[in-house]
Amino acid sequence: MVNWCFLSDHVLEVIFSYLDVHDLRNCSLVCKTWYRYLNDENNDVWRLHCIRKLAEEALKSDLLASVPTYKAKLRAFYHAWNPNDCSRNIYVKPNGFTLHRNPVAQSTDGARGKIGFRSGRHAWEVVWEGPLGTVAVIGIATKDAAVQCPGYVALLGSDEHSWGWNLVDNHLLHNGDSQGNYPLLNNAPKYQVGERIRVILDCDDNTLAFEKNYEFLGVAFRGLPDKQLYPSVSAVYGNTEVSMVYLGPPLDG
Repeated sequence: MVNWCFLSDHVLEVIFSYLDVHDLRNCSLVCKTWYRYLNDENNDVWRLHCIRKLAEEALKSDLLASVPTYKAKLRAFYHAWNPNDCSRNIYVKPNGFTLHRNPVAQSTDGARGKIGFRSGRHAWEVVWEGPLGTVAVIGIATKDAAVQCPGYVALLGSDEHSWGWNLVDNHLLHNGDSQGNYPLLNNAPKYQVGERIRVILDCDDNTLAFEKNYEFLGVAFRGLPDKQLYPSVSAVYGNTEVSMVYLGPPLDG
């Protein structure tokens, strides 16, 4: 009778390479040996899954520089923009992480991530890779928030279902109202295209915060509801592009 917990790493690699991610999660609970093997985020099992799922363009670019392991890259892919949960004027590029807004006049267009959060602490990076236009908002939303509306407006933050930071004028937005300037600094610098912004959602403390250039900017929103909250964005500028990479729990613990 085979003792499955004492198979060599090479044999485990072959077996695990045929399983999907859900099955691998279950396998990690079988025994200490399997947990140890699957907890190595850079082994060949995760590498093979990355090659199968992720576009070569994404793996070779600097876009995933903040998620250095194969397992982390795969996790980021499963949390990326949802091509089925965005405005009809937006599409997700073949790299899987970058959305492109088509040049449609008098329209504001948004998108949400594939996975929402209701518990725990989560961080993701957003990079605006094209012109901001007159309104460019990043933040979070529930499934009840609209992903398209007429005109050029701050769609994210326009109702009770979304919370956003307008990078153009440094205003926080929720329920259609400005919640004040952000960050709370005198003459706070405006966002520069290409800068990485880290979004930090704490579902246990019901807060949303941001970092820019590895500098913590403070809590932006408090008292978030006990609902599934999704990484979100809204844009107005034609042909602008926005990338989002899920990082996992914040590094500060």
